[in-house]
Amino acid sequence: MVKIAPSILSVDFCSLGRDIDRVSSCADWLHVDVMDGLFVPNISVGLPVLKSIRAYTDMFLDVHLMIERPGRYVPAFAEAGADLLSFHLESDTPEALRAALDELDRRGVKKGIVLKPATPAEAALPYLEKGLDLVLIMTVEPGFGGQVFMADQLPKISALKNYVNQHCPSCLVEVDGGVNAETAALCREAGADVLVAGSAVYGAADIPAAIAALRG
Repeated sequence: MVKIAPSILSVDFCSLGRDIDRVSSCADWLHVDVMDGLFVPNISVGLPVLKSIRAYTDMFLDVHLMIERPGRYVPAFAEAGADLLSFHLESDTPEALRAALDELDRRGVKKGIVLKPATPAEAALPYLEKGLDLVLIMTVEPGFGGQVFMADQLPKISALKNYVNQHCPSCLVEVDGGVNAETAALCREAGADVLVAGSAVYGAADIPAAIAALRG
């Protein structure tokens, strides 16, 4: 069954604990977007918020770094409580990204990579050979919540799932961006294992029902 990871990008940060509680019994993971204002044109939460979340909940914390040169911060985010840390292939050199993945291995944190819409699925191939836990496909341009799902990414989800099945069957395919009940069905059909949703969850009158609809 597909996993659902509500994004805290859509929570009321004055009531963060309450909004975590609203999904803790019906979702699988909690998705934390970290933006630096450089790699993407927005700034979001960082280490202090992640530490607070980790102290508050035992939910699986899926941390998505939208930052330049993410390897600089791998130790800090690992220590802050990330269960899985993913970063963009476009954010640094291949050598630096491989070193960051190796550091995650040393620290016992699950590791993932992220592809922007313009980055082809085959770009993940050299990293799948390292035994990735997750590849995240962005179905919007990263940086802001509430964007419209890019349906032209569906063939890429399918292509990536085929690569994963061939080279790293334990790796999960995650999709983030414009996911709602309708687009979730398309993502599941294309092979997605994990769906990230922000406004489709936190904007719903009945959150458990909204999450059930995403699962299909």
